[in-house]
Amino acid sequence: MGFFVQLTEAIAERQSLLMTGLDPNPEMLQSWALRHGMGNRSFLSQARHWIKAVVEATSPHVCAIKASLGFYQALGPLGLELLLEVRDLVPRDLPLIIDAKHGDLNSSTALAHYLFKDLGVDAVTLSPLAGQDIAAPFLLYADKAVVITCRSSNPAAKRIQYHPSESDPLFLQIVRESQLWGTPDQLLLEVGTSDPAVLAQVRQAAPERVLMLRSIWSEEERLDGLLEAGLNQAADGLLLPLPQNLLVEDDLSEQAAALKGLINRRRQRWLANQPTDTNTSCDVWLAGPPEHPGNQDPMADLILDLFDIGCLLFGEYVQASGAVFNYYIDLRQIISDPNLFHRVLHGYSGLLEQLDFDRIAGIPYGSLPTATGLSLALHKPLIYPRKEVKAHGARRLIEGDFNEGDQVVVVDDILITGGSVLEGIAKLESSGLVVNDVVVFIDHGGRKDRKARERLESQGYRVHAVLDIERITQVLLQAGRLSPEQAAVLG
Repeated sequence: MGFFVQLTEAIAERQSLLMTGLDPNPEMLQSWALRHGMGNRSFLSQARHWIKAVVEATSPHVCAIKASLGFYQALGPLGLELLLEVRDLVPRDLPLIIDAKHGDLNSSTALAHYLFKDLGVDAVTLSPLAGQDIAAPFLLYADKAVVITCRSSNPAAKRIQYHPSESDPLFLQIVRESQLWGTPDQLLLEVGTSDPAVLAQVRQAAPERVLMLRSIWSEEERLDGLLEAGLNQAADGLLLPLPQNLLVEDDLSEQAAALKGLINRRRQRWLANQPTDTNTSCDVWLAGPPEHPGNQDPMADLILDLFDIGCLLFGEYVQASGAVFNYYIDLRQIISDPNLFHRVLHGYSGLLEQLDFDRIAGIPYGSLPTATGLSLALHKPLIYPRKEVKAHGARRLIEGDFNEGDQVVVVDDILITGGSVLEGIAKLESSGLVVNDVVVFIDHGGRKDRKARERLESQGYRVHAVLDIERITQVLLQAGRLSPEQAAVLG
């Protein structure tokens, strides 16, 4: 189960947008320990009992739990052991977020492995100033998430965060830029503010993102304003921390339940005031509202974006087979656009997840970036047949590790004649691998010209395509991207 699904299910099951902060702050715990007869115990013992009590009291009323790494590191090796206890205490259906504010590139890979594999947490907060590279090692874990801190509530940060101007502050540039690093189900935004106007700015710049509010709030009037500013169209997408002062109260469970009820009443009132025809779905990663909300094709926005960056060109183009077409489809540009590339991978994944295979094989050279991305996203090993076998080195026909008899799904970008796919399959099968399925992004022939598909199927291979040329033509014509004459060339 991925982080986003885990979070949304926790929100739905517990009917809560609240989040518990498990930060064993010595100043905060002192009065709690005294009231519970633990004043003479070590701070570690006090923290252990407090954490257990807070988790038990709030778990039924929150949708996530967040622990600040710094508090546990400050306790030394015993503190990291305490963090392992936190992992055991937090119910597995509740996302556990580690607040690390990590920003060091040199240790990112090691920290990602420790947090996601060794500790088993579900998300981590990151500092964005190192750019996309800071998030990349963490985003390799497809079932986990990162939370980008886009704004601090610290007053001293204002001179930096509002540079170069109040109208276009740095923190909003961070919001816009970081959305290109990962999809909404993998990348959230942390907003440090108690000002509804600031939260509204972030929500406007990131309409599809889950926003995690950091600052302490208490006044009911401010809560109304924050909900109004931060909720998305479905009346969720906003995580609110339980006020810290509640976490040392003896009636914590009752107060958390009451606060949850208050927020839900505000959410219902907010929903009641929304237009009834509001579109609250987001099937794919969108940088903003859909351009054609009435279009029923779920791939329409992706098709339009591929067209707009020049993946479809008109003119006379010689194909690898020697045939001359009046148009050319070039998918190689998508690897330079992380947003678009991830959406293309999402299209492939929907087909691949229905198939049974041990390894992914990319056909050189065009589909190798795609096959690599799918290998990382689906946690399946990657291999590929060499286009040519070198006369030096290991002289391998197949690159990558495999065992004879492994089932391999072949991935390619465009199916035109099927020749390059069959050539690759022949190399794979000659090495003892089994191929049953071929998955391509675009079937050039589509439903009108099935020669390439029939060529593969006649040799026992099942062909699956994310899109075909007829579907692409229909979307582009409907959107006004193509003239009827251009559409006739494609058809």
